[in-house]
Amino acid sequence: MKIIPIQVNGQTRRIKAPPGMPLLWVLREQLMLTGTKYGCGAGQCGACTVLVKGQAVRSCITPAASIGRAPVLTIEGMGAHPMKHVQKAWDELDVPQCGYCQSGQIMSAVALLTEHPSPTEAQIDEAMRGNICRCGSYAEIRAAIRAAAAVLQGKA
Repeated sequence: MKIIPIQVNGQTRRIKAPPGMPLLWVLREQLMLTGTKYGCGAGQCGACTVLVKGQAVRSCITPAASIGRAPVLTIEGMGAHPMKHVQKAWDELDVPQCGYCQSGQIMSAVALLTEHPSPTEAQIDEAMRGNICRCGSYAEIRAAIRAAAAVLQGKA
């Protein structure tokens, strides 16, 4: 095992991880940040999405050792993040049904709105395409993204 420094939610932590250990398991099992969910283990469902240097990354297929000192943001770090209004929009519009996919959905939406504060429908489609919601709350997710974008634009 190798000791790896990793910056998560603004704090530098030292973790022990074998080569190839996915970031998801470091977050959940070593750092006890369980808001990031295991869904498919193949990077296809989006439940494990976190931000690495502001980009949406599937933590289930990303080796922790590959992150280096790049900042990682999980759903637990959103309370202090400038885009915390995205999570607030989710709450205000009652988006979650079962809630399992929602942390990944929110993290993907934050990455989208960071890059495109006033996203088009096509940009929303592209950014959210890899996030599966088994409850089918896609219309509510899109509404929350639009509401969060309105806050960014000063229209809400």
